[in-house]
Amino acid sequence: MPEPIRALYGIYAITLFVALALCALVATLLLPGVRNRRAVTRAVARTFLWTAGMPLTVKHLERLPPGQCVVVSNHASYIDGVVFTAALPPDFSFVIKREMNGVPLAGLLLRRLGSEFVERFNRQRGASDARRVLRTAVNGHSLVFFPEGTFSPVPGLLKFHTGAFVTAARAGCPVVPATVRGTRAVLPPKAALPRPGRITVEILPSITATSESPVDAAVELRDRARAIILDEMGEPDLHSTETHSPRVAA
Repeated sequence: MPEPIRALYGIYAITLFVALALCALVATLLLPGVRNRRAVTRAVARTFLWTAGMPLTVKHLERLPPGQCVVVSNHASYIDGVVFTAALPPDFSFVIKREMNGVPLAGLLLRRLGSEFVERFNRQRGASDARRVLRTAVNGHSLVFFPEGTFSPVPGLLKFHTGAFVTAARAGCPVVPATVRGTRAVLPPKAALPRPGRITVEILPSITATSESPVDAAVELRDRARAIILDEMGEPDLHSTETHSPRVAA
C-alpha cells in the first residue's frame, strides 16, 4: 500500500475508533447492568473491526466452559483488548494496568464495563489490587488476563506473570488459553497509525490444575498455559532472552 494511502487509512481508522468509542461511552452511561453495557461495547468493537478493514475470525468459541473461567492470551498490540472485547461473550471482566484508569474518558468507559485495574510498579498497591481481583473471581466472575503484562516489538512470547493463575487456582476455576494473531501487523508496537489486516482469535482447550496446593497449582497452570500458547503461536520463546530484549509498555 502506498504511504499516502496508508496514512489516509490510518487517520480514517483512528477517527472511526474515536467516534465509535464515544458512542459506546454514552451507551454505558445510560444503560443499567454491566452485562448490558458489555454487550453494547462488544457490538461496537465488532463494528469497528469490520468497518476498519480488520475482519475478525473467532475459532472454537464453544470451548469456553459454561461456568466461570479465566482466559489468558498472548499480547502483541495495543489493539488486543478491543479484539477480545469483540471476540468474547459479555461475561468477562478485563484485568488492565492501573494507568488506564487515569486516561480521560477511556478510564470511565472501562470502569463502567467492570474492568479490574492493577498496579504494576508499586508492590503494596499491586498486592491490594491482586486481593481485589481475587475477590472478584471468588465471587464467580470470569476474567481475561494478558499474563505477559506487556509486549515486545519483535514476535514471540515473553514470560508469564503468575497473577492470573493464582486467581484461577484460588477461585477453583479452569484456565482457558487463547491466541491472537494479526494484531501485531494491524497495529505494530511502535507504529503511530493502524493498518488493515485480518485478525484471528483462537480459544484453546481449558486446563485445570492437578496439584491441591494453591501455590503449586498456580505455577502448574502458568507453565502449562504458556506451553500451550507458545506451541499454538509458532513464534519464538523470548523468555530466555527477555532481559536483553526491548519491551513496549502495554
